[in-house]
Amino acid sequence: METPGRVTPEAPFEPSQPPVIEGFSPSVYSTSESFKEKFIRKTRENPLVPIGCLGTAAALTYGLYCFHRGQSQRSQLMMRTRIAAQGFTIVAILVGLAASTLKSRP
Repeated sequence: METPGRVTPEAPFEPSQPPVIEGFSPSVYSTSESFKEKFIRKTRENPLVPIGCLGTAAALTYGLYCFHRGQSQRSQLMMRTRIAAQGFTIVAILVGLAASTLKSRP
């Protein structure tokens, strides 16, 4: 039976650095972005998603307020409005995804 030889790595393992994989770049952007910069960039790329999120939050908040005040019909209407706003947000995400896919094609 043959004993396996020792395998020596090409470079020493450095746990503080990400692994180097040929043909793979861990970041598309050369500089790291702050949360604010990334939020602004994403909002400019697809402005309908934040609008849908704000509409969803507004409908939910007002619906809960109406529920608390005992206005059940208005509360039900706002919960249905919230569902419509969520649907709008999902459609906005899908349209933005399709647009970015078509834009990146050669």
